[in-house]
Amino acid sequence: MASVELRDELNCSICLSLYTDPVSLRCGHNFCRSCIVSVLDAQEAAGGYSCPDCRAEYLERPAPEKNRKLRNIVEHFSSTQPGMEETRIFCTYCTKSPVPAVRTCLQCETSLCDDHLTAHNKTVDHILTEPSTLFCNKKCSLHQKVLEYYCPQDAVYLCVSCCLVGEHREHQVELLVEASEKKKMKLLDYHKELNPQKAEIQRRVQNLQYHKWNIQEKASDERKNVRKKFKAIRKQLKMAEKKTLSEVSRQEEKIVSKISHLIKKLEIQEDELSRKMHHLEEMCCVTDPIRLLEESDITVCSHGGDEDSERDGGEVSSEEDLDEILISLTLHRSMRDIVTNVTSELGVHVPDILLDVNSAHRCVKISEDLKTATELEEEQERPESPERFADCFQVLSRCVLSSGRHYWEVEWDQIGECGIALSYPSIEREGEKSEIGYNDKSWCLFMFDGGYEVWYNSDELTLSVKPTCPTLGVFLDYEAGRLSFYELCDPIRHLHTFTASFTEPLHVAFDLNDGASVTIS
Repeated sequence: MASVELRDELNCSICLSLYTDPVSLRCGHNFCRSCIVSVLDAQEAAGGYSCPDCRAEYLERPAPEKNRKLRNIVEHFSSTQPGMEETRIFCTYCTKSPVPAVRTCLQCETSLCDDHLTAHNKTVDHILTEPSTLFCNKKCSLHQKVLEYYCPQDAVYLCVSCCLVGEHREHQVELLVEASEKKKMKLLDYHKELNPQKAEIQRRVQNLQYHKWNIQEKASDERKNVRKKFKAIRKQLKMAEKKTLSEVSRQEEKIVSKISHLIKKLEIQEDELSRKMHHLEEMCCVTDPIRLLEESDITVCSHGGDEDSERDGGEVSSEEDLDEILISLTLHRSMRDIVTNVTSELGVHVPDILLDVNSAHRCVKISEDLKTATELEEEQERPESPERFADCFQVLSRCVLSSGRHYWEVEWDQIGECGIALSYPSIEREGEKSEIGYNDKSWCLFMFDGGYEVWYNSDELTLSVKPTCPTLGVFLDYEAGRLSFYELCDPIRHLHTFTASFTEPLHVAFDLNDGASVTIS
């Protein structure tokens, strides 16, 4: 409703359309420049000038002034109201009150309203077009005649004279109407060709929309699942806290009870000593020697009770204390149980991976805990073994993974180059086919200073990410045939996932070069 009211305010009172090049008279009223000029031209013949709105009279012809602010308002309004622009072409012959034209005569170069068009058609047979003020592109620039033909050979428009005497006189020309119809047919054919493409795009968009919806549903379910798991974890943490605090309270109660018992015992002894000391003080004040000597309660207190008390008190202060190790073990076991429960719910097993010295190349040093492999320049003394890699600085794990979902972490020291892989036991132990990633028996993520590469069956793919963290997580879903590598930065970043149908058990494998070292976390 507001736009309609604004539209009324922006209409010229002469043509009843939006202002075109608005100008103002001295009285303040606004008009289209062409409208007020036509009115003033008509008034000039009558010998007087006045405003069409307020009838204010002018002795001389008023000079309309541009109203730039109003023009900007009209342009902004037109740009925000699609479909409201109108052609500003009026009948050439309606000078007193401009009337919109319905057709334009190319020969006469005039625009006509309904009334003048009827009169025009009775006298001549000219070419009429949609209302237009552009006549230069409708007439031949050489002969100034209406363009009626089209030359497909040169792709130009021609007049009659061009066809008869010009350079196109021997060309096969067509009427513009016929050429236009042919072009329309070609456009329709092209339109038909585009329909299947559009349908295919719509199908793909629909599939993507469905995929988007599916992902959102899965994300919603995952959020619910995560909240549920964390709720359970919080419950378990609360129980672990309660259990650990209970252990602290139990130890406190036990020790404090013992200390309280000793304090009570010492207080009794203190009272006894005070009584004896008071009696001794009284005896010391007796002046009768016989009475003093006959006093049977005068005894020298033994130091045995005091020693016991001091020993008991000393034991409490030096030995009876909170068992912080027991408290820590209680907390550690509770937390371990929580992690075990969470891991069990996720269906992920964390294997205890140890490296197999018998498979290690002689230049690969294995740590005593069998968790770290380091490439050395010199070979180590090791017995011959058919399992040992002879040419590549590699090592396999002792354990094999033949089912289930597994996760483990490895840390590279960022020296040299290091390959983290899984391999079948049947991998070659010497020759070119023994290098992990260069056969169909191993899948490798190769790390170096500049980035990552993934290798399988001699195919190498350079990843577009750069290393930001030396610790990697490896996830294996044996049945699903998925091997994924993650960089454990913050946030965790997925690097690559191999997909395969595993047919043998899998060893964890490392390939080390240039002094590289890798540790299984």
